[in-house]
Amino acid sequence: MADPKGFLTTGREVAETRPVEERVKDWNEVYKPGSLLPIISKQAGRCMDCGIPFCHNGCPLGNLIPEWNDFAYREDWSEASERLHATNNFPEFTGRLCPAPCESACVLGINQPAVTIKNVEVTIIDKAWETGDVTPQQPERLSGKTVAVIGSGPAGLAAAQQLTRAGHTVAVYERADRIGGLLRYGIPEFKMEKRHINRRIEQMRAEGTKFRTGVEIGRDINAAKLRNRYDAVVIAAGATTARDLPVPGRELSGIYQAMEYLPLSNKVQEGDFVAPPITAEGKHVVVIGGGDTGADCVGTAHRQGAASVTQLEIMPRPGEERNANQPWPTFPMLYKVTSAHEEGGERVYSVSTTHFEGDEDGNVQFLHLVEVEFKDGKLEQKPGTERKIPAQLVTLAMGFTGTDQENGLVQQFGLELDARGNIARDADFATNVPGVFVAGDAGRGQSLIVWAIAEGRSAARGVDRFLTGASSLPAPIRPTDRALTV
Repeated sequence: MADPKGFLTTGREVAETRPVEERVKDWNEVYKPGSLLPIISKQAGRCMDCGIPFCHNGCPLGNLIPEWNDFAYREDWSEASERLHATNNFPEFTGRLCPAPCESACVLGINQPAVTIKNVEVTIIDKAWETGDVTPQQPERLSGKTVAVIGSGPAGLAAAQQLTRAGHTVAVYERADRIGGLLRYGIPEFKMEKRHINRRIEQMRAEGTKFRTGVEIGRDINAAKLRNRYDAVVIAAGATTARDLPVPGRELSGIYQAMEYLPLSNKVQEGDFVAPPITAEGKHVVVIGGGDTGADCVGTAHRQGAASVTQLEIMPRPGEERNANQPWPTFPMLYKVTSAHEEGGERVYSVSTTHFEGDEDGNVQFLHLVEVEFKDGKLEQKPGTERKIPAQLVTLAMGFTGTDQENGLVQQFGLELDARGNIARDADFATNVPGVFVAGDAGRGQSLIVWAIAEGRSAARGVDRFLTGASSLPAPIRPTDRALTV
């Protein structure tokens, strides 16, 4: 174990962020570079050798958290990196973006602040890149089998890397102009700089994975023809059909889905635009949706110079401590203040949008809302609470309803869907079409990055077994597994 008394003598200390007035002027990550390394060994020493590490169950990847905490405490960064990569292909992604269900399940968290697992994780992997411990792992021999992976988000990349290392020839197809999926164009630069994706892509290229950008299966290439070209196919196209808001005035200019708005700022950082075609500069911005995507819109609007930012959420404001009906080690619904919320703006809970109001030119100017409350398990409007707020740019961040069915991929393959509109699969992540598998949000529905990577790793095992008759690849989850919630 790490420090036997660490959890008794050391308090929780997290990464230090840059001052708000500094970071809103750029798009760099919000944390102070190098601020973790001086404190992280003691933080790792808080891991308490609890006997039954529930953090393993909180994390769908089954990360060996107590083991790499021990090595981080001893500052044996090479061994820590080896343990970290044993279960996670991309810890620099999860260490920055995952909401850390492992910390919610930390045994120390029963009556103390949990171990800073995410901070330890990101320190280990950043140190590994710095020291050259992250190298290409080329297969010992090639199988002669070919696999197409549709989608280059975390699920697709994890499946591709596992299958390449197993000796198969893998090509990843991405409809966008760059690899990364929502990691590239859905996550703002201030949450994860894209250099982290770029160097993983270079590692994967050196291992033998091929990448095809600007190719949409279903439109540019018929899905059935793709199936005939490869021995197996993995669909990791995500759940990209956004939930809409069908209220009067929705057709006004200035109202966009979050994924119409966010990628443009990322394209500015890539050098594609000098300024984004959709900008919050000087505008009153309203973000509808209280989740992480909504927070990304808030932080982006701050950096674009919005006159004001208001985030609306239809559900009540969560509490700051666990509710009795959300006991340890489940993942609790807590009031969360992200770095974007620290930067300003207003958060309004228990409200519903009734309609939008525009000017004579068809541009949105106001959003009309009403307060809501739960009665007999249903949300009902509270009479007399109607009001309107300025809204010259509105982003809809209300989640996603399933995989894209407009591009023809589902129909051309002849895939069956489940009751929720996701692509149905069996215990090996195989669809009803022989040789076609599905991983990530396309099969699970909208979920977390850590679940996407776990799905990609598990689906890779199913594909490997289909191609060779057996597989030694790990499968951390089953398609039916769900998070520790109540």
